[in-house]
Amino acid sequence: MLRNLLPDLAPWKASADFRRLWKSGLISNFGSFLTFVALPVQLKDLTGSAAAVGAIGAVELLPLIVCGLYGGALADALDKRKLILWTEAGQGLLSAALLLGALLPHPAIWPLYAVAALSSALVSVQRPALDSLWPRIVAHADMPAAASLNSLRWTVGGVAGPAVAGVIVAYAGLGWAYAADLLTFALSLAYIVRIAPCPAPLPHSRLRSSGGTPTASKPSLGAILEGARYAWSRKELLGTYVVDLAAMSLAMPLAVLPFLADELHADWALGLMYAALPAGALLVGLTSGWASRIHRHGLLVVLSATGWGLAVAAAGLCGNVWLVLLFLTVGGGFDMVSGIFRAAMWNQTIPDELRGRLAGIELLSYSVGPQLGQVRAGGLAAWAGLRSSVVSGGLACAGAMGLLALCLPGLMTYDARTNEHAVRMRERRAATAGSVG
Repeated sequence: MLRNLLPDLAPWKASADFRRLWKSGLISNFGSFLTFVALPVQLKDLTGSAAAVGAIGAVELLPLIVCGLYGGALADALDKRKLILWTEAGQGLLSAALLLGALLPHPAIWPLYAVAALSSALVSVQRPALDSLWPRIVAHADMPAAASLNSLRWTVGGVAGPAVAGVIVAYAGLGWAYAADLLTFALSLAYIVRIAPCPAPLPHSRLRSSGGTPTASKPSLGAILEGARYAWSRKELLGTYVVDLAAMSLAMPLAVLPFLADELHADWALGLMYAALPAGALLVGLTSGWASRIHRHGLLVVLSATGWGLAVAAAGLCGNVWLVLLFLTVGGGFDMVSGIFRAAMWNQTIPDELRGRLAGIELLSYSVGPQLGQVRAGGLAAWAGLRSSVVSGGLACAGAMGLLALCLPGLMTYDARTNEHAVRMRERRAATAGSVG
């Protein structure tokens, strides 16, 4: 019974590059979560404004949209490993800039927003390359297990990073948090350089017909539009994007957590609040062996997004810090379930030659939402009050999921065993493996 709950380690055992990329991500994510806590705390200390903290999401939004779409085209046209390597190095330089700023006697506010915008641009270029690399190094049947392990990697950093950041910021200072983040980027790069090159894949039709060595399509507006047309033709994929965008933009409470900790007279709990969401995800990841046996992925995406909204609303109603932490943890668990099955649907059905561009669109769906959520939560808290912001967002999310369930029948009936795109990709991967063997 316990064996059935433990994570499926098949991708880890089969691929050395999977292990290297997993370890790199674990280290990098841990450091990024240190900054994730330190930056809004620094803005809160400098401005005292919930709207100013929420504005982080606003300055990150435009680079996220522009660079995410173009980054997807780059991932389909260039070596994915090189993209990951250089963007990781760039993020390390931004951590160094935050460290230098924190050491100044009177830090300016605008550089914090500038670094947030540049970091958003680099992450938006990197994530399509990362997300499109996993399916190249993992067997088709192992995609749900890989999604669970990838989410587990993120949540380990998401739990440990904020918890450690809360202690570092409170007792050592912001500079130490930024310095630790800089160190993690250096360690992460040591793993990335050992990953095998991953050149751009050729379109499947050209693989069959070409007698030469054609190159992949160059990154361009036309290439981006080609990916968008494919996404539009896949209504069940569109459903996963819309569900996640609605869930995050309506219910994400992160921007107001520093103020919630103040209201509860529990400054010591701020790091735990940031860690609670990934802690719930971690609990699901550690018991995710069941995920490989689920085939109705779309249904689980909608149900878990509904649970996420209700859990956030419950956290907003509580006056006890421990109950707030409990419901945030439950919400993080529901979000993890949604993420596992969204990733499984994406990775098991999208052709390799479109994987980067579709990963760029996916990036918008799961990253734009949290940025909009920060703006919504911070702005509404400043206008209507802290509790109203959190509770109304959670309830709106749950209501939106009910409406989307009625409007997205293709998503609700998706079955990985019978979906035509999943069957086609399974056959292609089998044929490729057979020709290589």
